[in-house]
Parts: sequence; structure tokens; C-alpha cells
Amino acid sequence: MRNMEAVRKIKKRAERHTWGIWVPEENESTEWGCRNTEREFGLEELRNQVHLVMDEVKKVIVGKDDCIEKVMAAILARGNVLLEDVPGVGKTEMAIAFSKAMGLKSNRVQFTPDVMPADITGFSMYQKETESFVYRPGAVMCNLLLADEINRTSPKTQSALLEVMEEGSVTVDGVTRQVPRPFIVLATQNPVGSFGTQRLPEAQMDRFLICISVGYPQPEDEIAMLKSRHRARPLEQMKAVIDGKVLLAMQEETEDIFIHDALYKYMTMLSVATREHEMLELGMSPRGTLALGKMARAYAYILGRNYCVPKDIRRALIDVGVHRVRLNQKARITGRKAEDILEEALARVKEPKLGERV
Repeated sequence: MRNMEAVRKIKKRAERHTWGIWVPEENESTEWGCRNTEREFGLEELRNQVHLVMDEVKKVIVGKDDCIEKVMAAILARGNVLLEDVPGVGKTEMAIAFSKAMGLKSNRVQFTPDVMPADITGFSMYQKETESFVYRPGAVMCNLLLADEINRTSPKTQSALLEVMEEGSVTVDGVTRQVPRPFIVLATQNPVGSFGTQRLPEAQMDRFLICISVGYPQPEDEIAMLKSRHRARPLEQMKAVIDGKVLLAMQEETEDIFIHDALYKYMTMLSVATREHEMLELGMSPRGTLALGKMARAYAYILGRNYCVPKDIRRALIDVGVHRVRLNQKARITGRKAEDILEEALARVKEPKLGERV
């Protein structure tokens, strides 16, 4: 009898497994984790170091904790970041702060109309002594490239970044060379329409995992900044809390975060909603959907989970999609913004619930 009762309990619990997740009873916790997720991710130790990096950056960038977490998530997802805002709000300083906190070799390029593609990718120079051509590395041969005011240079130079941002390699004179790992591009740009700017093409924008705006600080944060900077620059007092090897380990851990099939469908339907929206002439690309999954994993990792939940996807959608969608004439006339359309997509697509079948 005791064995039969145990079998009935097992069967009852098994019936509450649907599409790979655990359907909880009233007094059980609700999780989107796989029922067979027994692998130890070693999240705790590395996750603590993620927060050490962000805390170090916060010593320089005051009152922008949300922006710092978004950039950190994009870095964990092996993505490139576009910081778009007016001059003087800390875009460049944030990029430099991340490179210092992570102990990465960084190069900075101040993009101007006379910057050439060879300055970015490198070039071959004839060496008289050896009577041969020798490769001279360009700015991309580093771990973190700060592309400052990227929309002030020519489209030809902007396109030089396409291969390295997507493939992690550069080709010069028919020879392909890999850039160091990890490799991250943090680019800044002034708002489109500012004097001397040229709009980045859609193919270039699509290479950035996220596009975010820093924004002006709150008055109390600006006061704190004034008090802390009258003698020394906080950047000069920063220290590296991790190195490139630790960052690579974090990125690998992030890729192991579990996403359930229901959430894969949810992300796909959000992208479809943007493509079918009456206010958009260009919706999110499949690369955008992939980026959404990467950012969702990164947010879960930062929060110490080894699985994603719908909240991770909702949080990531705006930053992943705002630079990938294009408003049509009707939307521009009525003053709609890309952020508004993406919010509507979130409202239109039903969020998956525990226990529902895919």
C-alpha cells in the first residue's frame, strides 16, 4: 500500500509537468527553469564579480544605475553598444569606465570626416629591409573599441566596422585576422540632425545589440557630481576588478542560461508584431530576435537565475528594437516614437503563463 501511494504521488506530480517546466501547486514557487536543470552553473562567484564591475563604474557615472546594468548585460551577451544622446551627458566616460573596471586593452577613435577605413582596420606597409609588406594593426586590434561620435565620419569609414562587429575579424589585402577576445565596440553618437552628423545605415545599426540613451542626471546626482570632481577625476582612481579571462568565463556562463520553448515563441511573436504594425515600414529583423534572446539571458545571469522569465524579455525589447524599427510617414506626422510602437507590441502579444502549452 505504501508503495502504491508513492507511485500515485509520482504520477500526480508528473501530470503537472507541461512543455518542460514545473507547474506549481499553490504553496510552491513558480519558476521557468527546466525540470531537468541539475547542472551547476557556478553563478554565484562570477555574478558577484559582475556586480563588482558595475559598482566600480558607478563611482564615475552617478545616478545612471539602469544604464550601467544595460551596458553590462550587453557585454555579457557578447554584444556591441550604441550610446545615443546629446553631448556632455557621460557617454564617453561610461565607455572608458567599463574598460578600466574590466582591465581590458582599449583603443579610442574620435571619428571625424577625415578618419580613413585603414585607421580602423589597419593597413599593409612596404618594409624596405625585408622587401615585403608588413601589416600595421588598426584601432580594432584591442578588447574594447570606443568609437566616439561614430556618425560624424564618412559612410565608407563607418562600413569598415561592419565585418569586425559581426565576425570578430578584419580583412586587409585579402588576409583575414582575428581581433583579440573578448572584443566589444562601445560607440557614441549625437542625435541625428545635429550639425555635422551622417545617419548610420540600417545594416550598421543592426550590428549593435542595444541602443540606449544616457539622459540628463537628476539634480541631486548632478550636485553629488559637482562635489566629487572639484579636485580629481574619478576615472583616474578606478581599478580593474576583473580581467579578460574572467569576462570570457562570464560570457560563456551567460550563453548557458536556459530559455523555454514558450519564451522562444514569445520573442518571435514580438518581432512579428513589429513587422505587422501599421505604424512601421521596417520591423525587427531576425538578428533583432536573436539579440532579444541574448539580452534576456544576460539579465537573468545578472539577477542570479539560470533560466529566463518573461520579465527579462520585456525589459530587453525596447533597447534591442528601438534602432531596428523604422517609422512610416503616418507615424512621423502624428509624432509617434519607436519606443511607443514597441510598447504597443508588448501590449498586443500575450505573455506566456506557467502551465500553458506551446
